[in-house]
Amino acid sequence: MRPVAAALALTCAAVAACGAATAPAAAADPTRDQRVVRPADRPGPLGDERLSDERRLSRFAGAVTRGAIRAQPRSGARQVGRLRYLTEDGPFEVYPVLESRIDEGGRRWLRIRLPMRPNGRTGWVPRGSLGALRAVRTHLRINRATLRATLTRDGRRIWSSRVGIGKAATPTPAGRFWIRSRLRGLKSNPAYGPYAFGTGAYSKLSDWPGGGVIGIHGTDQPRLIPGRPSHGCVRVPNAAIRRLWQQMPIGTPVEIL
Repeated sequence: MRPVAAALALTCAAVAACGAATAPAAAADPTRDQRVVRPADRPGPLGDERLSDERRLSRFAGAVTRGAIRAQPRSGARQVGRLRYLTEDGPFEVYPVLESRIDEGGRRWLRIRLPMRPNGRTGWVPRGSLGALRAVRTHLRINRATLRATLTRDGRRIWSSRVGIGKAATPTPAGRFWIRSRLRGLKSNPAYGPYAFGTGAYSKLSDWPGGGVIGIHGTDQPRLIPGRPSHGCVRVPNAAIRRLWQQMPIGTPVEIL
């Protein structure tokens, strides 16, 4: 089995996902922010403004340095992590960019979602620590009550499917996440279907290969969908995951209810 597939397999088969943790005050849920999102085609430097609504227009970027992530938009603030270039599965890491702010010295900062435990954390990095901002207009919602996932673009539904989620003892985490990686070539392990997506959601356990990342993937057991058969990952029928692969890009926000 390829290393990426092996890591995903162990992650999905053996780890239990945790619920979204309560974020600190500086990391409040951006969906409560009523400011208008900066238009995708607006030129010029960033100011104090909202950059993503995580529904109809969202931005993301990759790291160009391994710089510090701060709890507040200032150089002397407490460090909460460091940027990285690659995900646990190997592809380039991407960070959702929620807003920008200018400090007293005129330095621009970006607030980003963090791929780390506990789920739901955000932090601030200097603008120069990230590369070009890229925009997406897709949004994936996974409803654990109805066992259905729905992808929208510009607010319009373009894909929907019944899904399988985590068992009661190993639940799929609720919260706001994003698509970090797209994995293919998993045919050597049909339990995970032809395609898989790595998300920004993590399990409670950190000592498993791949770091306990929650995935969205196909399955060779479609009879278990809809249902709660997994150890945290989201299972999608293979025919549906093939369609989703064509329509859901990197950076897509993922909302798990």
